[in-house]
Formats: sequence, structure tokens, C-alpha cells
Amino acid sequence: MNHTVIVVGSGPTGLLLAGDLAAAGVPVTLLEKRPEKISNLSRAFVLHARTLEQLDARALADDLEVIGQPLDRLRLFGRLTIDLTPLPSRFNHLLVLPQYEVEKVLLRRAAEAGVDFRYETEMTGLTQDADGVTVETRGPGGESESLRAAYVVGADGMRSAVRNSIGLPFPGQSVIRSVVLADVLLDEKPDTLLTVATVGDAFAFIAPFGDGYYRVIGWNRAHDAADDEPLDLDEVKEIARLALGRDFGMRDARWMSRFHSDERQAPAYRVGRVFLAGDAAHVHTPAGGQGMNTGLQDAANLGWKLAAVLGGHAPLTLLDSYQSERHPVGRAVLRSSGGIVRLAMAKRPWTLALRAALTTVLDHVPPARRKALGQLTGIGYAYPAPRGTHRLTGTRAPDLSLANGTRLYEALRGGRFVLITPEAYDTKGAHDGRLAVERWASDGRTALLVRPDGYVAWAADMVDPAAVEKALGEYVG
Repeated sequence: MNHTVIVVGSGPTGLLLAGDLAAAGVPVTLLEKRPEKISNLSRAFVLHARTLEQLDARALADDLEVIGQPLDRLRLFGRLTIDLTPLPSRFNHLLVLPQYEVEKVLLRRAAEAGVDFRYETEMTGLTQDADGVTVETRGPGGESESLRAAYVVGADGMRSAVRNSIGLPFPGQSVIRSVVLADVLLDEKPDTLLTVATVGDAFAFIAPFGDGYYRVIGWNRAHDAADDEPLDLDEVKEIARLALGRDFGMRDARWMSRFHSDERQAPAYRVGRVFLAGDAAHVHTPAGGQGMNTGLQDAANLGWKLAAVLGGHAPLTLLDSYQSERHPVGRAVLRSSGGIVRLAMAKRPWTLALRAALTTVLDHVPPARRKALGQLTGIGYAYPAPRGTHRLTGTRAPDLSLANGTRLYEALRGGRFVLITPEAYDTKGAHDGRLAVERWASDGRTALLVRPDGYVAWAADMVDPAAVEKALGEYVG
């Protein structure tokens, strides 16, 4: 059997997935049509709590915390500001740092794990059969080559060649046209780490790169220009003055561009032996900073499942759960980010009234505030659980303290399952390093089996050795 996986696209989603697979011993080839270079032209600027927890399970979060800037309050629209400090997470904040810094640590990890990088290599075709997938490529010198793999994952963005090759549509719509981007120096430093405001027809957002430059994102409803219309700094400054009241002395733009923001989602994240992840599967407005985070969560969900199936530890049916678990999350993110941007740009009386009512509810109704906070940061999502299973099945496992003085997300490192029991427990099976057995540091009596992606696979209120062994056989293999 061919045990190789080809990942197409070396953005954050592709890098995390390729690194997970290679670390699990799966041969991985990563195709990227761009040259070997980390671009500083990325649009993503924030990491949410759930993504930081996933990176913590890979021993990467602390390095990013050092170079990023934490923010404990996030302004969404109008006077609505979300306080992140009540989050039940080690990362009860938002981490502000540009996407390329995330890519650097993921690239280093993937390279150390043995990923085979093929830069300046474009996928030109794809066919699959019952035994595998054949990918046609064109290399840096124009040479053609056929590659064979057990599975292919398209993490190649909104215009995904993989998605097009398997004939999947990408239904949706353009939500905002003529969004402007500029990377500039500022004569005046903004008062807040993330500066965002909407006034009338104008919206503006400013975030620091950390190297002296700032990313400015702006939109003027009154100026609906095509993506290829020339953009100058005066237009960016005008939008900033309309939305923020001043332009902060913007100068020396090193890059400027226009783009349009779409809301789209593929109807399926899997067709046979081909999967989609990240922007290849779903795109939405940048409101709430959820784009890169959702793609990284896709990768964290899919990686351990592919490794388990290819390693002979799980049945093929496990791969079906990628669709059932991640597609609903992608749909929810489209709705929440779309709702944020529509309310931010509210102009009609009924939408302004709705925005005011929602602000009041989130300010004064704790359950509603907790739900919104959970969706925005990713920690509130749970996966479907079979009927009759324990109430914790499918939920996110918090970073529990363990009896040996470590934390759950440290025990998850290495892509392992973690079994947590009240007392010392000796499993009867040999799991080849794929299982860590730990004890509660507290007086917890529940037995928990946590998946490599930090979600509860199985739980029981009483430790029945027969039930534990059955669960280990079913989930760990």
C-alpha cells in the first residue's frame, strides 16, 4: 500500500498538516508553486485561543507568545468590545502577529520532521482510483512529472487547483468589493494595538507588523473600484481619515493592493482520496480574524486521522468524520464573520437597531456573551457525538493539570492520545508510543480519552477496565 500524502499549498494550513503527518512517520510531499520564500504580504494578523492551544500541543505556542503581542479585548463594531480575559484557557487573549511569523515556525517544524518540499512546482492535473491518486506537476524548469500518493490534500487557497481538479463548486458571493491594503510607516503611533472603526460608509483597520510597518485595511462603500484599478496612498489615507478621524501620518508604502472579500464554502471537504482544507474549502470576510485560525483547525483535525488510517490503527471510516466535524464549523464561521461585517457597516435603521440590541444582549446576558466568545476564539466548538455517549464526548478538552506536574497539552505532544484516570492505570495493549496514560492532579473521577487534536474521544464517570480497554481498542487501535 502507498503510504504517501501529497499536500498542495505551503501556507499555514498546509505547513501544519504536512508537519503533523511527517512527525507521525508518514512520507509527505508538499507542492508549492511559489519560490522558496516566506512572504510578508499576508492578510492574517491574529491567533485565537483554540489555535494557540493546538500550537501548544506541538510545543510552538510559547515561541510565538514571545514575538507576538497579546490583546485581552477585541473591538468588533460600534461600542461592542469583547473581553477575552474570562476565557477558560491558558491563552485568555488574542495574539497579534503577522501570518509570516506563524509560517516560519511551522516551516521549521515541517522541515525538521522530514517533509519533502517541492517549490516552484505547480499541480497541473489530478486523477484518482481505488488505490491512490496521481498528481501531474510542472517543475521550475518546465519539466513534467507524475507523482503517486495514497491521499492528496488541497490547501492551495481560494483558487484551489485541487478543488477544481475534482470538480467541486465553490458557491457563495462577494460581500465587499474594493477593499484596500497597504503596508506603511506611521508618523503617529495608534493608541491601541489593533485600531478598528466604522464611520458612515468607511471602515479601517490598522495592525502592527512588529518591524515598524503597519498593515492598513480599508473600505469605502462610496468607491466601488475593480480589483485591478490603480491604488495610491492618498486613497488609503482618505479612507483612514473617514473611518478613524486621522491618517496617522501614513507614508512610505512598501506594498499596496485591492481585493474583494468573498463568502464561499465547498459542499464537500472530501471526494474519494482527495481532501480540502483552509481557504480551499472555505473563505469569508476577515472580520473577527478567524480565517487562518479555521484553516489551522482543519489541519489539526485531519492530520492525526490520516496518520492513523495509513498506520493501520484506524478504519477508513474515520476519514469520513473530517467532513462531519469540520464542515459545520466552516459554515458557522462564515455566518459569524459575515454577521460581524454586516453589522459593522450597518446603515439602515433596522440594521442599526439590530446592532444596538445585540450589543445590549452581549453586554448584559452572560450565556450569550460566553457563546459569542467561544465561537470567536474557537474554544466553544464541539464535534458531533454518537447518541448514548458520555456528555463530554466530542467537546474540547481544557488544558487539565496532571498528577506528574505537567499539563494535558504537553502530554498531547507527539500526536498522542492521552488517557486520564483517577488512579494509576496499566493498559494491556501495546500502542507504540501513540498513547500517554496520566492521572488527574485533582480529585476528578471521570476517565477521559483525549484525541491528538485535543477533543474528547471517550469518557466514563466510573473507571471500568473492560470499558477502558474497549475504548482504547476502538480509538487508539
